[in-house]
Amino acid sequence: MLTARRRLAATAVVLGGSLLLTSCGNSDSGSSDGRTLRLWHYEAPNSAMGEAWNAAVKEFERTHPGVKVKFEEKGFEQIQKTAPMVLNSGDAPDLMEYNKGNATAGLLSKQGLLTDLTDEAAKRGWEKKIGAGVRTTSRYDANGVMGSGQWYGVPNYAEYTMVFYNKDLFAKYGIDEPKTFDELTAAMDRFTDAGVTPLANGGAEYPAQQYLYQLALSRADRSWVDAYELYKGETDFHDAAWTYAADTFADWVKKGYISEKSSSLKAEDAGVSFIKGQAPILFSGSWWYGRFRDEVKFDWGTFLFPGSDLTLGSGGNLWVVPKGAKNKELAYDFIDITMSEKIQNILGNKGGVPVAADPGAITDPRAKSLIENFTTLSDRDGLAFYPDWPVPGFYDVLVSETQKLITGSTEPDDYLSALQEAYDKGVPRT
Repeated sequence: MLTARRRLAATAVVLGGSLLLTSCGNSDSGSSDGRTLRLWHYEAPNSAMGEAWNAAVKEFERTHPGVKVKFEEKGFEQIQKTAPMVLNSGDAPDLMEYNKGNATAGLLSKQGLLTDLTDEAAKRGWEKKIGAGVRTTSRYDANGVMGSGQWYGVPNYAEYTMVFYNKDLFAKYGIDEPKTFDELTAAMDRFTDAGVTPLANGGAEYPAQQYLYQLALSRADRSWVDAYELYKGETDFHDAAWTYAADTFADWVKKGYISEKSSSLKAEDAGVSFIKGQAPILFSGSWWYGRFRDEVKFDWGTFLFPGSDLTLGSGGNLWVVPKGAKNKELAYDFIDITMSEKIQNILGNKGGVPVAADPGAITDPRAKSLIENFTTLSDRDGLAFYPDWPVPGFYDVLVSETQKLITGSTEPDDYLSALQEAYDKGVPRT
């Protein structure tokens, strides 16, 4: 499905930024002279991906004399809403960034609108550079379900969630960096005792549901994730993991870890409250890194959510080659360059999470920590995707029902029943 986390974050954070592109000339629809690569992507120019891909454009033009890369100004929502129509016309670009997941890249693959990249992935070594957890969103079966089948997309970066914390505020209240879940809750108790709401939250968008999903993941394993995300088994929202998550989340609100007033706040509000030093803790994704690097004025750090082998995350959005692309070989060459060590190292040093960088070439201390933590997750198969992915429309259900938990207008058991009903309606039946 369209990842609503990504859709909404795109308006607020580094991964989406302003969703503007640098336009490199006027649009020549359907150019097929082999001298122009038409490229669509929606990363902000100052994001890690935007900077790395700008370097890739220069490298591509250097290694392909006489060939120009032509960006065409598109926004995230524009691509999402018009992609099926455009890709089914004669105006498809040669290469585009597209959202991963069953109802986005999976749906387009099922509709026959994307080029099968399986042979290229093998020939060019992409499949060896991309780990199993990241690779899941690259492959789709005949029904458009991720995780198996043919390659229809290539991610050259990854993303994952973590705990961002204000080191200065922790020091002010005499709190050490938590190493265990109990130490995390003890730290939050210290803050609430001092009149500080510890967790930045946005109940009107993705942050709240991600807190809750992380709590469930702390009591789950890979088979649980595969059942929920990939339909490899039954999902029971009243099982031990989901019940623990809903009960604990509701308890966190009662204890003051999460403000009841946050039910109407957006992801941007949560991020800004951390940037301004108002909230000492934000659990969210690597997509915030570049913005925090540029805007945060205090000492800050990150750590993986304690007490859990699993966390939210996946490969980044995909390079896809439309079925109707007129310069496919040029598109494959550009993907290859973004997967090169040179571009991967740039991505890493700019605050992205590269999939094939040289660890020794990453010099920024926080960037090194970001990548090291991702490596830890990847090595233990710890990427558990996102809670809104499994079925179409589920994001909106998660938002509205989690808001009710924050305001106390529903009980955890009723919350879980509402999720079960929406999930069961959306799971494809074979």
